[in-house]
Amino acid sequence: MRAFKGSRYPAGIRPRSIKSLSEPSKPYVFSWTGPWDAKRQRFIATASLGYGPDGKRIVKRGSGKTKTEALAKLKQVLRDYEDGLAVATSDSTVKDAVTYWLANGLKGRSEKTIRTYTWYADTHVIPALGKRKLSKLSVEDVDRWLSSKTGVLGTRSLKLIHNILDRSVRNAMRRDLVKRNVVELCEVPEGRSGRPSKALTIDQAEAVLRTAETATRRMRAYIVVSLLTGARTEELRDLRWDHVVAYDADRKTWRAVTDAGWEHEQFAIYVWRSVRKSGDTKTTKSRRSLRIPTRCVTALKALLAEQAEGERAEKLSERLVFGTRNGTAMTAENVRRDFRIALKGADGINPAEWTPRELRHSFVSLLSAHDVPIEHISRLVGHTNTVVTETVYRKQIRPVMQEGATVMDEIFPLTSES
Repeated sequence: MRAFKGSRYPAGIRPRSIKSLSEPSKPYVFSWTGPWDAKRQRFIATASLGYGPDGKRIVKRGSGKTKTEALAKLKQVLRDYEDGLAVATSDSTVKDAVTYWLANGLKGRSEKTIRTYTWYADTHVIPALGKRKLSKLSVEDVDRWLSSKTGVLGTRSLKLIHNILDRSVRNAMRRDLVKRNVVELCEVPEGRSGRPSKALTIDQAEAVLRTAETATRRMRAYIVVSLLTGARTEELRDLRWDHVVAYDADRKTWRAVTDAGWEHEQFAIYVWRSVRKSGDTKTTKSRRSLRIPTRCVTALKALLAEQAEGERAEKLSERLVFGTRNGTAMTAENVRRDFRIALKGADGINPAEWTPRELRHSFVSLLSAHDVPIEHISRLVGHTNTVVTETVYRKQIRPVMQEGATVMDEIFPLTSES
């Protein structure tokens, strides 16, 4: 086929045959770079769009095994150019996008978070979709992939792998590797049913507290404080002694127990930190100060006495309340292991079926069973609003509506004749 440089349309192609193109502000000058590119084994169609601000010619190209395919590719490129969209490259894959995001999109995250995301990506995302080109990834591909995981993963894990793919493709869009993110158009299905959350009954809670008296002082204090304050595991693991305070009535201020001692009537803990990488609590409202009951005071006093042996007071104030022998924070695995050891022998309790976080659930359940308003419970556990409390702990909330029955008894009293 002869070259046709200088003409607006390729030879034999009339304007109406490419009617999908909107009318350009400047005429396109089409041309073939040659009947056949032997090196690339493709026909190459080009369109000159004039000159850019730097004086260089703006040229767009489309390639294909046939001339028709090359022209079709060129038309798509021109559409994108006119719409102001980035022209996606054809060789970037899902694996490339995910790998790049894992390496560059998780700055500032903890090592544990990075390991978790990497494991899910390497196990569930890349093996299934990694070879798929980003430009060819479709909603159907993502929907089928998520559906195939419903029997393997729980809903939370499904949301996680969807999030990994979504953020990876979004990052690729910012780098002009793909035109749109089809992943955000897909809904996450319900996953495999996990172990339902549960809470201790009043009898079970009493059994746990009795058994905790025989545990190590650290674990005894941990169980008592967790159950009776509802603090998160991540918050207690980073609690320091200078955040365990007593109210000094003479000075009318709260002071650390390492300075003020235990000869006071009111005590509290400052839940201001967590073991997250930033050191902050989960949310702004999670940062709270909680007065602690007498049983907590007794357990913490015994624990401080044990840790204070041979320790300077100023150094002790900076020490973690539930730290290891080396003074470092306990891991979640450490706490779970010691917690289950401490529960051995508790009446009606199988230690293997319980985790430390369920002490928090039990705190909510016990307060709800004793008619504490949901608004108060929400503030105590550090939730942003009552919706979170009612959603996450819906099985532990036991509201009892009494107003209707009380009014109806007054309207329709039951007399002796009835």
